[in-house]
Amino acid sequence: MGNRKKQFEVDRLLDGLRRADEAAVQALIDVLADWAQEKPDESPAGLPLPVSPPAGQPRYVRPPLPAVTYYSAEGTRIPYGQQWGDGSPAPDSYGIDSHPERFAGLHRVALALIDHLAAVYDVEVHEGPALAAELLMEARDVLQAVRVTPRRSGAASLTFVLTGYPGVIVHAGVLHDFPFPVCGCDACDETAETTADRMERLVLTVAAGGYRERYPVGSQRWSEYALTAYDGSGSESGKGEPVPVASYRLDDAEVRLRDVPGAWRPWPLRGS
Repeated sequence: MGNRKKQFEVDRLLDGLRRADEAAVQALIDVLADWAQEKPDESPAGLPLPVSPPAGQPRYVRPPLPAVTYYSAEGTRIPYGQQWGDGSPAPDSYGIDSHPERFAGLHRVALALIDHLAAVYDVEVHEGPALAAELLMEARDVLQAVRVTPRRSGAASLTFVLTGYPGVIVHAGVLHDFPFPVCGCDACDETAETTADRMERLVLTVAAGGYRERYPVGSQRWSEYALTAYDGSGSESGKGEPVPVASYRLDDAEVRLRDVPGAWRPWPLRGS
């Protein structure tokens, strides 16, 4: 029971109260009384509502991903995506990244998404390694960085950073980075296909106006995002302390998001 700032395990609390003396009970009452006086955090924002492009627009088509079979050091085939079934990962699989090369096809997917955005939407596309500095998280071994900016006020830009891992990090809007894969270790068991699914869903959802950011949120000044998938397949959200960055970036994000009281706007179509 509680919130992000303070929690109590109810069963343990009740057991402790049975043995507590008057001073201990009063101490608990004081803690709860102080907590009750705190200003409550803001209510969660509503989910954004994406707007898909009208019929007749070019459809995004995923480029073929390499079909490769991977093997362990002992020569056993590794069925990525199905290694653990309904059970838990093997204890020695955490932190072990046997075949990161299985994610190489994500670079092709990212470039195909950029081409699709440029074909459907009224955008500016810029490329250069310096654009990787827009990420809040650290990106190692940057191979290519491309920013796609919609020509509409209040619409979120996307910056794609292709890394030598191989992987892709997408910076969306002002305060959120989305890595693909999230984790390539054997325990997490991600595949190029499922990771490409998530990247495509993020990118096409942002373009459709299904992406919201808020900062600062509540007394803890958290950063928050929410996504409603462009194809109706679901939604997701996240909230917590912003990634440590220079204070001017947080100040800039606060100012920019004041002008976006709801979700980021859908991207304008070419010729609209």
